[in-house]
Amino acid sequence: MRDEEKDQRVLPGLPRLALGALSGALAGFAALAVAELVAGALHPQSSPVVAVGGASIDATPAEVKDWAICRFGTDDKLVLQLGILAVLTVLALVLGVLAMRFRRVGAVGVLLFGAVGATAAVGRPDSTGFTDALPSVVGAVAGALLLYVLVSRLTAVTFPLASATESMAEEVGAGPPTSEGWDRRGFVLAAASAAAASAVVGTVGRSLNASRGQEAIASRRKVVLPPPGSPARPAHKRAGPRVPGISPFVTPNDDFYRVDTALVVPKVAATGWRLRIHGTGVRRPVTYSFDDLLRRELIERDITLTCVSNEVGGPYVGNARWTGVRLADLLAECGVKAPSRGGPADQLVARSVDGMTIGSPVEDLLDGRDAMLALGMNGEPLPFAHGFPVRMVVPGLYGYVSACKWIKDIELATFDSYDAYWVKRGWARKAPIKTESRIDTPKPFARPKAGTVMVAGVAWAQHRGIDRVEVRIDDGPWQEAHLAAEDSRDTWRQWSIPWQASKGGHTLTVRATDRTGTVQTDRRARTVPDGASGQHSVVVTVD
Repeated sequence: MRDEEKDQRVLPGLPRLALGALSGALAGFAALAVAELVAGALHPQSSPVVAVGGASIDATPAEVKDWAICRFGTDDKLVLQLGILAVLTVLALVLGVLAMRFRRVGAVGVLLFGAVGATAAVGRPDSTGFTDALPSVVGAVAGALLLYVLVSRLTAVTFPLASATESMAEEVGAGPPTSEGWDRRGFVLAAASAAAASAVVGTVGRSLNASRGQEAIASRRKVVLPPPGSPARPAHKRAGPRVPGISPFVTPNDDFYRVDTALVVPKVAATGWRLRIHGTGVRRPVTYSFDDLLRRELIERDITLTCVSNEVGGPYVGNARWTGVRLADLLAECGVKAPSRGGPADQLVARSVDGMTIGSPVEDLLDGRDAMLALGMNGEPLPFAHGFPVRMVVPGLYGYVSACKWIKDIELATFDSYDAYWVKRGWARKAPIKTESRIDTPKPFARPKAGTVMVAGVAWAQHRGIDRVEVRIDDGPWQEAHLAAEDSRDTWRQWSIPWQASKGGHTLTVRATDRTGTVQTDRRARTVPDGASGQHSVVVTVD
């Protein structure tokens, strides 16, 4: 009988499977911990979980991605990472069980998953080269070796059977079963040591990742935004009605929505940041530093941003006071002209440090609107989650065709020659924001008391402006709501209307009319390919 077959008879079935699975889990934990350490020393985005997560996002159909954003909101990335870890855990358990019978198969399986992580890391748009494969490769080798060693030790041990079996053996004079090589205590010690070492290695790796961002954090603290040469007008005293439950006119930075594909928020130091402008129709390519932008005249504007993934009545819209440099001025200095004036480029391709590409219509950027490279948000330097050190802000266009965060490169091109990230995945090339409105209060399924109930919310049609908001109770007539004072046509507008609520169930519906006379349609459309449409309704029960 072969030694391996003899070893496999040693352990009873259930303990054998359980200890094999434990060995696989420990090997998987060690592989991820070592990979985290190497990634922390080289490039945090090359971590296998981050790389595979990014590749998964890229490969996910637009409809599925949109569903995840609507279902999980800003937690979609956390859910994805937890899902990847759950899958890896299950696979590690299976490989551990397989390794109990075929030691080399388990180790090779770990190496194969390392190859998947390495391929994903090298293939990412923000990859720094083949060194990004090292975290997955080194981690996989460490995990494979640990699995082989643990299973080798495990199958070399004869574990005592149940106590009844031991007693029976002693009665016939055979004595208790003996161990060959390590005993149970030795295996537990080895497994515990591996777990402790992996925990330490993983902690060090995370510390390295955190320390790599300290320079960026320190540089942001040192940024002092100079007074804008063209400040925003003071907010109108009547820009926000005092109705409990309505969204504030200015959205605080911590509450501002975040929708992007970055599993790890990039932390770029302002001191080392550079922006290159080049491409078709650029007479003189130029590179700007952060200080170069600070020395230019800054503008300050209140601008409402909207995500194309925002469902009717959804939360992915917010208003902030942005400070930055006019994008049109920078482009003009490079010789860029609008297509309507003979310019050869009709698309501006913005590239982010995380590899994202966003294509914006050049004609819209040069039509006089306050398109900017923003450096500040609500009176402070941009938060990292919202694009520090510099991002694009363009009123009137959905974010996926305008709001490039962590921008590092601008290339002038044509729509026929290049499709940006989201266009390749089925979204429209041009996406002006649709006229929309939302009921903030009362909330869906609320139970207000009979009598006067304030119905209130926000409406937006950036770069066109809101002219009228109407509310309908059940199937009754449309009633015009009171509009708060308009700050500008690039911001949302708050509205309210008192409702004499009677007992029973009711449906409240809102619609807006923009300054061009376009009435918000009641025809429902999904977010893909160019934004959702329809009228927002809430159902309430009046007590």
